[in-house]
Amino acid sequence: MAQPIDTFLAMLAAERGAAPNTLAAYRRDLESADALLGDLAAADRDQLASLAGKWAALAPSTVARKSSALRQFFGFLVDEGLRKDDPSPALPRPMARRPLPKILSHAQVEALFERAELEAGAGTPEGLRNLALLELLYGSGLRATELVSLPLSAVPRDAPFLTVTGKGSQQRMVPVSRRAQAAIARWMEVRSADSPFLFPSRSRSGSGHISRIRLYQLVKELAARAGIDPARISPHVLRHAFATHLLEGGADLRVLQTLLGHADIATTQIYTHVDSARLVALVNERHPLAGKARGG
Repeated sequence: MAQPIDTFLAMLAAERGAAPNTLAAYRRDLESADALLGDLAAADRDQLASLAGKWAALAPSTVARKSSALRQFFGFLVDEGLRKDDPSPALPRPMARRPLPKILSHAQVEALFERAELEAGAGTPEGLRNLALLELLYGSGLRATELVSLPLSAVPRDAPFLTVTGKGSQQRMVPVSRRAQAAIARWMEVRSADSPFLFPSRSRSGSGHISRIRLYQLVKELAARAGIDPARISPHVLRHAFATHLLEGGADLRVLQTLLGHADIATTQIYTHVDSARLVALVNERHPLAGKARGG
């Protein structure tokens, strides 16, 4: 069974530019289904329909993701002539609602930065690194993987932008605030000089960068020291806060899509729920008929 899955994943990597994390997720879903059914590539409609019972304890969003992976896999098999029929219509189709992002208040963000700036004021490498990480998470909205893997070559010299490689190896330009530039400059003065990455790891080789897991831990630990419930904060929550607070400040949704690196604006629209009050006020104040009283 490994060969069809490997061939499918190779196609995703070559033709769609799927990122390593995406490929790993597809592999987990396909191999787990293969373990349940015996031979996924040869499974019939009845076998696929039986997955609804086997996945009954899973969240609807998880079932939707697994079904999507299998549908793409069987579509690939048919396209490549490895199967004549496509049994994937028998897969369960749960009505999975996209979860709303966690909300981080302005006060919580301020408390987090106050603590980070206090610790950076001591001049320790750890404090200066954590402040630079925080500035880029909240100030530029980077994904965790994008942030930890930033090469030194991405650091701006004259222009206030970072060159970021996002999902699907797509590059985009991300603005860097003056605050973030200052934090990066302070960090550059104390960071290891022999690493090609902006945020090097402490491994023996010294050639790698800090991991996403370590970034997650650093953010949680900083939140605890700032008196904030660590369960409320993660690198991704800070990315959500970046998007939410920009939208509150009047940012255009298309601009936000570009900044976040979303391929589909439907992904960006999840943030509009947090700003419904501002949108209603905007219609009431700016619509051409807003100032006209209704006729008697």
